[in-house]
Amino acid sequence: MEKLKVLIVDVNFMFLKGLESILREEASLELVGQARNGCEALELAKDLKPNVILMDVNMPTEDGIAAMKKLIEELPESNILVLSVNDEEQDLLDALRNGARGYLLKSLLPNELIAFIHMANRGEYVISGPIARNIIDNIIRLENNFAAGKMGAKNNLLTKREKEILLEVTKGMTNRQIACTLFISENTVKNHIRNIMEKLHMNNRAQAAAFAMQEGWLQKTV
Repeated sequence: MEKLKVLIVDVNFMFLKGLESILREEASLELVGQARNGCEALELAKDLKPNVILMDVNMPTEDGIAAMKKLIEELPESNILVLSVNDEEQDLLDALRNGARGYLLKSLLPNELIAFIHMANRGEYVISGPIARNIIDNIIRLENNFAAGKMGAKNNLLTKREKEILLEVTKGMTNRQIACTLFISENTVKNHIRNIMEKLHMNNRAQAAAFAMQEGWLQKTV
């Protein structure tokens, strides 16, 4: 099987040596070059045509994202995996938005790195586990907030009188009984119930009452 050609780019010499040791022990990979900055990486990449480029975009003397974009423009067939110590989601989004195939933390294990290299070469997008967990947690939090906002919005659609009527519906009272309790006409009760079901998108009064009780809306009618 033909080996995958890998180029590594990092300003940290010791980190480069650590990557070199890991990659040289993997039979399916060939380390074809090492670069300390974006310009050097571009020159090497043009000559070596690597399948995968492992690259830290946090460079003190140049814009790492700009260097990465240049590499992608010149060598669209190469897949770039960003290696970083930074787990900020904005940095991840910047990298992916500008063409990176993945975003990996430098704390990942050697076997994870090998697996991610092969996945990137197959055209898959990869993200380190800790960052992926943070993203998933944030998505779940946003969805929960959105759902809570929707429920709150529905609740706010009901007027004080509609909530009072819905509370009486949960007690099993008829329209006539509700009218007598609240000192309003039966037709007024019917109109309010029709409006309640339209606002909550419910099919019948029992369904609307059950939903309101489940959401805790009727603990207070003010």
